[in-house]
Amino acid sequence: MSLARLSWCAVAVAFGEVLLGSWTRINGAGMTCPDYPLCRGRIVPAFDGGVIWEWTHRFTALALALLILVTLVRAFYWRNPAPGVRAAAGVVWVLFMIQLFLGAETVKLSNTPISVVWHWGTAMALIASLAALAIFAGAGHSQRPSGNAWAVAAVLAFAASVAFVTMCVGAYVSSSGAGLACVTIPGCAGNVVVFGNGQYVQMLHRIAAASSLLAAVGAFAFAWIQRVSARVRLWTAVALALVFVQIVLGLLNVALRLPIDLREAHAANAALIFLAFACATTLAALDASPARESVQAV
Repeated sequence: MSLARLSWCAVAVAFGEVLLGSWTRINGAGMTCPDYPLCRGRIVPAFDGGVIWEWTHRFTALALALLILVTLVRAFYWRNPAPGVRAAAGVVWVLFMIQLFLGAETVKLSNTPISVVWHWGTAMALIASLAALAIFAGAGHSQRPSGNAWAVAAVLAFAASVAFVTMCVGAYVSSSGAGLACVTIPGCAGNVVVFGNGQYVQMLHRIAAASSLLAAVGAFAFAWIQRVSARVRLWTAVALALVFVQIVLGLLNVALRLPIDLREAHAANAALIFLAFACATTLAALDASPARESVQAV
């Protein structure tokens, strides 16, 4: 299997692992295994009270770790690698080690909101880095870059950063139980002025979401009028479409009082928005680099 395909497999498995972790926490099963790395002192515990979710999350994390290690070995020992491959692999390695530490610490800290944010944010940064590795590994011939190519990459990177911050604030809102701190839109409890800590966090999330929408629209417009490749435009268009889906999901979550399925869909879609912008940024940076010959993947 080529490095690009192996990396994309790691992206898919890692994304599924993130969603499984989110589903576990949303269903209140995040602390059903209060010890680490064992679960209730056993490798295979009794599957009651939601333990199956947390145990499966840990088991699949082990499989993911092995897949990432295989991917990294292939990347570091690839002869004549494409530009950016080893740099991306280095970032993946650092984030992978941090995530291993955070997985244990999140359990020790009993899934406090800030630990959840760190765990989720690092996981998404790891997935984005794996996607960048896949894109670099599969890079072929590039056209001569235009004068504004790096500007497009910078604008897309900004949109990705705003989406990342919005996603992390949303993770804090969800894990802190502030999802229904504001039950009216656009104000909070019928007022623009907020009062409690949960309401402040909820309104911060809404402000971040509005900023993400503006950044996404701006990035799409800028990419569309510039001389960028069709694949950059496609990823940017996908990201913008997902932002509008996210707005609908957010409104439905408030209106329907946070049903579990919608909460999971909201979290998953937020992750997809960030990942789409991360891929668009990587492709734009790749197109902005000097023209290169096609690289044969191994």
